[in-house]
Amino acid sequence: LEVESVPVIFREASDKDVLEMALIENLQREDLNPVEEAQAYTRLAKDFGMTQEEIATRVGKNRATVANAMRLLDLSSEVQKYLVAGHISIGHAKVILGVKLKNEQTVLADQIIKNGMTVRAAEKLISEHLNPDTKKTVNSRNKSQGQLSAALSKVQERLRDRLSTQVQIHQGAKKGKIEIEYYSNEDLQRILELIGAIDAD
Repeated sequence: LEVESVPVIFREASDKDVLEMALIENLQREDLNPVEEAQAYTRLAKDFGMTQEEIATRVGKNRATVANAMRLLDLSSEVQKYLVAGHISIGHAKVILGVKLKNEQTVLADQIIKNGMTVRAAEKLISEHLNPDTKKTVNSRNKSQGQLSAALSKVQERLRDRLSTQVQIHQGAKKGKIEIEYYSNEDLQRILELIGAIDAD
C-alpha cells in the first residue's frame, strides 16, 4: 500500500525549547547512569524553572523518584564515581547522603567498599558515625526487629526506600510507633514534602 502523504505537525521552537525537549527525551532513555539522571533533573529545575512535580509529569515518573535522584548530586565527586562504576549501589548512596561533609562521605564509602558491606551494614556504620552514643540504641532496635511481622518488615523497607532515610517500625503487643530520622532542617523539609505534610515550594 503506497502512501502519498502523511500528516506532519510543524512547531516553532526556540533554542531553549529544543534543549528542554532534548533533556526530557534523554531522561526517558534506559541507559542513563544514576548521576547522569540526577544532573538532567537538576538542569531542568535550574535552567528551565521546572518544579520536581512538573519534571516528574514530563518524564513519566513520580515526584519522590525525581527528588531522591536529585539528592545524589549532594554526594562527593568520589562517591558519585563509585556509584557510576557500580562499586556502591543506590541503596548505599542514599545511606551515605545522611552525612553532610563530603570528605566524610568519601571516607565512609571507602569503608563500605573495602568491607563489602550490605546496605543494612552501611546504615549501622553511618548511624554510629553520626552519633557514637547510639550504639546501645541501635542494638536494642536490632532486637526489636525480630518481633516485626513479615508484612511490617516489608513496609519498613518501602518507607526507607521512598523517604531515602532511616525508618524504624517498633511493634508492641497492642501498639507501636514509627521513627523517621532526618539529618538537617533541609532534610526534614524534604521528608515532610514527600509524605504530603507540607506543600512543596
